[in-house]
Amino acid sequence: MNQTDDSPITLYEGPVESMLNSHLGLLPATTRLYGRVWTGGPQVVIRYYEAHPPDGDPIAFCAVARLARGQLKKKPESKPGMAILEFSSAGVYIVNSFR
Repeated sequence: MNQTDDSPITLYEGPVESMLNSHLGLLPATTRLYGRVWTGGPQVVIRYYEAHPPDGDPIAFCAVARLARGQLKKKPESKPGMAILEFSSAGVYIVNSFR
């Protein structure tokens, strides 16, 4: 959330808060997404586990952030425990709801 419209952005391993720029299924724009970032490999993995719509109760779900070809490649200058990404936005794909 604190790097909206920045380029490049720096992500650190651990919890993440993001916001939808447009609707995602029944979730409206400005819904907050909460999840976790992993930076250990050549690509960043961002998985979301909860959505907080602006006028509703939290919703448990499973989604991932992706760019072209399903990738979030780190820039070469990224250090251990963090990742530098070219863009501050990515697509969010719902994987499955929690059961």
